[in-house]
Amino acid sequence: MAHKVCLIRGDGTGPELVSAVETVFRAANVAIDWVEVEAGLACVEAGKPIVPDETIEKIREVGIGLKAPMTTPIGKGSVSPNVTLRKRLDLYACVRPVFSLPGVETPFKNLDIVIFRENTEDLYAQIEYMATETVAHSVKVISESGCEKIIRAAFEYARKNGRKKVVGVHKANIMKVADGLFLRTFKRISEEYPDIESWDNIVDNQCMQLVTKWSIYDVLVTLNLYGDIVSDLAAGMMGGLGVAPGANFGTNCAVFEAVHGSAPKYTGMNKVNPTALLLSGTLMLDHLGETKARADIEGALKATLMKGVKTYDLGGSATTSGFAEAICSELKG
Repeated sequence: MAHKVCLIRGDGTGPELVSAVETVFRAANVAIDWVEVEAGLACVEAGKPIVPDETIEKIREVGIGLKAPMTTPIGKGSVSPNVTLRKRLDLYACVRPVFSLPGVETPFKNLDIVIFRENTEDLYAQIEYMATETVAHSVKVISESGCEKIIRAAFEYARKNGRKKVVGVHKANIMKVADGLFLRTFKRISEEYPDIESWDNIVDNQCMQLVTKWSIYDVLVTLNLYGDIVSDLAAGMMGGLGVAPGANFGTNCAVFEAVHGSAPKYTGMNKVNPTALLLSGTLMLDHLGETKARADIEGALKATLMKGVKTYDLGGSATTSGFAEAICSELKG
């Protein structure tokens, strides 16, 4: 029986990336019943909310979704569609695996870290206002319940997947109230997992250590803003946002996504790298229990990269569709 999955094709190059993923999934004989839902700039241009209510309800009903990149208006206009999805669906855990890919050369060898980012609070709560004509206020919202959910998720993941260390990342030396709450919660929960080594790092020090001592890290857990920054830093260590997958988990549903932008300047050029969305799709397959399909697709992807078939961002000349077809050839071979 086919798995029912909501699909957001996204903005800019999003539809091209989705097409590549669909091509690979068909070659891997993955039975997915795609339920297409709307979100993004096309909705705004049609006078609708950037994420319509019916999209939220359908994802909530189905329980799982795959989302291509969407464009976030900058500085004014609509709120972020990504933040809207996370808040309304209570997708409190953003999980970003970061690992070395064969054939993708970086200075960071044997990279294998999983980042847990709290996904609904912090400055991304989008509580902002002009206090005066020349002073803007943005409210940082941190709750004990929000901290507890993401920290416990990180420790549970570590225990389930044989990970040995969990590090809490914060700025409690300066933000003693908000980040202090996160740190106290981290220390309290860590005591419930004596089988897992744990300690905490200040976020700026953590960034430095990621590029100098990455091999000592296993699972990182942090607040929303820091998680956004640290996970993109780690994606660069992996080879760039074009290869970095992402997943968002809530209590009752999950949405998987490429974490890069919609790259509107490349729309229609058949140029962008589909790897990030494809790997996000394989995370989704694992969530659905399709472990063989995940292994088959990731194996074919790695074989393709090892043969030197790469898109422009990795120094190659393959097109989006050509890269997908090369992966399909590996699957059929």
